[in-house]
Amino acid sequence: MNKFQVLIVEDDPPIRKLIATTLKTHDYKYLQAESGEEALMQASTCGPDVMFLDLGLPDMDGVEVIKKIREWSNMPIIVISARSEDEDKIEALDAGADDYLTKPFSVEEMLARLRVMQRRIALLKSDTETVESSVYINGDLKIDFAAGCAYKNDLELKLTPIEYKLLCLLAQNTGKVLTHKYITQKIWGSAWDSNVASLRVFMATLRKKLEDEDAHDSMIQTHIGIGYRMLKVDGKN
Repeated sequence: MNKFQVLIVEDDPPIRKLIATTLKTHDYKYLQAESGEEALMQASTCGPDVMFLDLGLPDMDGVEVIKKIREWSNMPIIVISARSEDEDKIEALDAGADDYLTKPFSVEEMLARLRVMQRRIALLKSDTETVESSVYINGDLKIDFAAGCAYKNDLELKLTPIEYKLLCLLAQNTGKVLTHKYITQKIWGSAWDSNVASLRVFMATLRKKLEDEDAHDSMIQTHIGIGYRMLKVDGKN
């Protein structure tokens, strides 16, 4: 049995059974929850590796579940929802979701996205084990790689796991233009169109947290149709 454990949060019995059966067939361990409160309890007591989350739960909206989870955990959250509007996807991703799969979905795509999360977790673990006690400074931005924290004007930035990983990737390649494909491969392990769309959302929220409201120049430069680049800026005068 695969030691990787998935928490299924879904109040629709047929869909919950479909996901559970698929995971069992592919030797994944899994837990099940039918409500937001049950999901929070399972997440806090059992420590699953990944959560599949429906947004339309009977006791609370799935976005609220994401926000509560993000107060104490970086566990990857894959939303599986019938809500297909861009606004719904943006709201879930802004709240801290890592991926968004729209119903109806194929089990093959669901498993592929799960494998992406497995690879990402393994990569993050490897990075954590090999990271040096180094600090990156670019103008008013400071990243303490060993501590896993970023600061602007000596104040800690409240970043989601994806935002922090994006920031580190750009910082480690300062001055280089990173293509959409390269970034999504590094962050999500794939270059699906949905991941490129998610990248734009995360980059927009990262910029809001990183840059001053009255700033005329952006530290992160957009190369339309190509990708993004972290610029080297002058320090404080």
